[in-house]
Amino acid sequence: MSKIPISVCIIAKNEERYIEGCLRHLKPFGFEIIVTDTGSTDRTKEIAEKYADKVLDFEWIDDFAAARNFCAEHASNNWILALDCDEYLESFDTAKVRMLMQKFVKAQGRFRLKNLINSDGYNRYTVDEVIRFYNKKRFTWANAIHEQLVYINDPNSMTYHCFDMPMEVIHHGYNITQEEMEQKQLRNLRLLEKQLEKNPEDSYTWFQAGQSRFLLKRYEEAVEAYEKALSIETNLQRTFVEILIESLGKAYINLDRPQDTINVMLKYEEHFKTAKYYAVLSDAYLENNDILKALMSYIKTVSMNDRETLGDGLLFCYSRIIDIYRNMGQNDMADMYLDLYEKCRLEKERVLNA
Repeated sequence: MSKIPISVCIIAKNEERYIEGCLRHLKPFGFEIIVTDTGSTDRTKEIAEKYADKVLDFEWIDDFAAARNFCAEHASNNWILALDCDEYLESFDTAKVRMLMQKFVKAQGRFRLKNLINSDGYNRYTVDEVIRFYNKKRFTWANAIHEQLVYINDPNSMTYHCFDMPMEVIHHGYNITQEEMEQKQLRNLRLLEKQLEKNPEDSYTWFQAGQSRFLLKRYEEAVEAYEKALSIETNLQRTFVEILIESLGKAYINLDRPQDTINVMLKYEEHFKTAKYYAVLSDAYLENNDILKALMSYIKTVSMNDRETLGDGLLFCYSRIIDIYRNMGQNDMADMYLDLYEKCRLEKERVLNA
């Protein structure tokens, strides 16, 4: 297999649980692999040295962007694929990626990250679209935590051009105990609060603070952070804004405020026509006992071209459609969705067992 001019850059600290699986999955594709260690006390470096082309040391300064930029600086190639130790590359279409690199010289690449989650003992998966492929001559990382790629020559630009990467990555890092998740989110909150001290009007940081509070099940505090972010942000085209509104809607539902979810989702509906957006709205209608609206909204959700971004949330949508039709006595309509439900269930098993 010919080498492709891409360097995979990974930052690590005490990741002996995951890093070997990550690097072993990368080896067949012929990438240069750069691992930057930020102070491991376990076998992380020892394992990395078996697979990586370079293993570097970086003194941790509470800044993920700084560590990622350091790692990229030592890459031999300009094109960088940034991964974490708990992310396993399952497939990568090298020929298509070569063409995309030539066609979209000034753009960033995004891919769908499938997150394995242990939620109160129940195994499931979600899907995030992440921007992690870039040319280091044009882009750099910014933000100490929940870092984002920005133009080197115009870091305040809100306009980004992305292309979709033909690859599949499975993220294992959320498949952890509730205690481990709490420790992770408390660490994130500490770094986010430091960022807010420096820039209290940063809508993105408020959004991420809301995400950590949501995962800690502090829903009232999450709503406060989300609402603050939404009150600051004026550019609805920024990539995180749709997720912000969806997350606010979910937080309202967890506080038994489904009508507030409906209100905010309908307010911005014209801007966001995605399966994830309508899935939240559908859940709100159901929680609000608007059964017919919920049914129509769920059907709309599963008909969207991007329905695969729901992860196994798509399975829940099919299940709710079937249940509503059954309760209405329309078994023929319910049966129409059984095959789709089964296909989705099999995909869930494939991802969970990858």
